[in-house]
Amino acid sequence: MSTFDVVVVGGTPGGLATAIAASRLGRRVVLVEHQAHLGGLSASGLGKSDIEDRRMIGGLFQEFVGRVRGHYLECDGPGSINRELCRDGYYYEPSVAEAVFEAMVGEEPGIEVLRSHRLLSVRCDQGRAREITVSERGSGRARTLSGRVLVDATYEGDLYAMAGAAFRLGRESREEFGEPHAGVVYFDYESHEFLPGTTGGADVRLPAYTYRLCLTTDPANSAVLEAPPVGYDRARYLPYLDDLGAGRLGAPRHYVDGWGYCPEHFDTLMRALSVTPLPNGKADVNINPRPLAFPFAEENAGYVEGGWTEREEICRRHRDLTLGLLFFLQNDPDVPSAHRVIARGYHLPLDEFTDNGHFPFQIYVREARRLRGRYTLTEHDVTRLGDGRRTGRHHDAIAVGEFPVDSFPTRRRQPTDDRVLEGYLGMLASLTRLYQIPYRIMVPEQLDGVLVPVAASASHVAYSSIRMEPTWMAMGQAAGVAAHLAIEGDCACGDVPLGELQRLLVAQGQVLDPPGKEE
Repeated sequence: MSTFDVVVVGGTPGGLATAIAASRLGRRVVLVEHQAHLGGLSASGLGKSDIEDRRMIGGLFQEFVGRVRGHYLECDGPGSINRELCRDGYYYEPSVAEAVFEAMVGEEPGIEVLRSHRLLSVRCDQGRAREITVSERGSGRARTLSGRVLVDATYEGDLYAMAGAAFRLGRESREEFGEPHAGVVYFDYESHEFLPGTTGGADVRLPAYTYRLCLTTDPANSAVLEAPPVGYDRARYLPYLDDLGAGRLGAPRHYVDGWGYCPEHFDTLMRALSVTPLPNGKADVNINPRPLAFPFAEENAGYVEGGWTEREEICRRHRDLTLGLLFFLQNDPDVPSAHRVIARGYHLPLDEFTDNGHFPFQIYVREARRLRGRYTLTEHDVTRLGDGRRTGRHHDAIAVGEFPVDSFPTRRRQPTDDRVLEGYLGMLASLTRLYQIPYRIMVPEQLDGVLVPVAASASHVAYSSIRMEPTWMAMGQAAGVAAHLAIEGDCACGDVPLGELQRLLVAQGQVLDPPGKEE
């Protein structure tokens, strides 16, 4: 057995922030990641920081952004196009994000990193999580790691689920917390009105998963897709032609910079994708959830509680579905020729994901398990639709949330759908407010010895606001500091001195309080 102060499972940005924060306070940390790479989505295709108000997230995230900015300044100079395209370090190529994360971790002698290791089990004793067992993916060699504090920084909440902590999975009903946008919902993202078919009923469905692509426009750096993936079925994508004919691929009613809008793609089948320019001729490419042909909803069924084999199969299916869409846009004879020409300007980059066929390694898990913590963040905390009791402010604030409520569809197109897919809550910026994130959402109701900065305690609606990598980095930094204080004070994670936690976070540049008294 190997003994550490802090055991972090999940090499996500939230997990990296946890490990770095704890290490800088003198703690010995082990960081376990099941992929061969660190950085989660931010190093796997999510090339722009999902943050609307840059004032609100500081600390280690700002350090990350500063290092990205410094990279492009050093490589390309202050007046270069790449320096402009990186938008002060908030936009980046996946390989640059990974290199920055690796440097930040590598500078910490107190962190041991175990890549390509899978979590097998968690041992608890007298209501406290004590140790985990992991295995190396290649050799199968097992290793037991004990820690005074265990941190679950996985997207899926695997550690705390294995430890027996209570969690939520799926969508609450409107009645459970009185949330207007909860449960089964059809919500028009442009008119902001509820549509027929909305019941507000609870279910076990999850927002769709996708891969976040990095594509290049440089022919010399292009891995051209010469053939479709195995099992390709063009019928899966033909409904996009219906979207085109019905005018659903046009310009948005309200144009917002940074939301992946490319005017040259309006009214073309390229609107199946949301494209944002990045440095060095690359682009961050999301799958646009607004067309009714969006084919990824329901494809993640069984992922969360499946074993590693089941998860890998679901990931493979999503990969093939994604490559199939790209192949369809570039080659299908029913795609208008002018649209095919545009699509053929974007390819997988030869210099990204070189050990994975130039394709991202991490699937975009937008939501999985959500902890049942000592506090549950709800729609009333994160929007202006408060119930009069929740003000978005908390005595135990450890970060600020600022991203609009944004949830991908949960169901494929139903026969009566003609405006929006069920479950889609798209960028509700006019409703979401700045709000404080309480420490209690990272602390399990009963299980001690565990902190949860990623798959934390929130309703489905509220989680769709905090589920952003910059926010998770802020929460991870708080988890690392809290783990240090729990060890220093020999106390339960839920009993750390909040004043000292907040003092240390502020000293580290963390933002805990929105400006003014926004209600």
